[in-house]
Amino acid sequence: MSAEGLDEIDLGILHLLQEDARNHTPVDMAKQLPVSDQTIRNRIEKMERMGVLEGYVPLINYQNAGFPIRLEFCCTAPVKRREELAQEALKIDHVVRVEEMLSAQENVRVLAVSNDSDEINDIATQIDALGLTIVSERLRRRTYLQPFNHFGKGIVDDR
Repeated sequence: MSAEGLDEIDLGILHLLQEDARNHTPVDMAKQLPVSDQTIRNRIEKMERMGVLEGYVPLINYQNAGFPIRLEFCCTAPVKRREELAQEALKIDHVVRVEEMLSAQENVRVLAVSNDSDEINDIATQIDALGLTIVSERLRRRTYLQPFNHFGKGIVDDR
């Protein structure tokens, strides 16, 4: 086991869940890992209790869902209020993600989606009213994602 309490099997499970959590059932995973489906269920439950697996969310193509405007606001929060303001920003309508950064400047990033530029102005006004200083706004074209490629290396049978 590693220092974090995860072994190769756990990392293999994480790899498969990142690849496609919706279509990788414990039975499917057992075909690629050297353990039973019940062991996989137990390991997933353990990782949920440990806080390693925090949840399962769909990847949404906001443009195809009718929200073609994806705007990232790079903001600066007072360091002592950074966490509080990041959590408050997440409550604003149309905000889908907030990242808290460990820096003095541009330490909160807010991603909002919309189909109306007037809504974006309303979101910016609400962000400002929280006490976040908007440093820049970036129109996001596309996001590319991939699973972390070191989970499961050497343990997953990628037939």
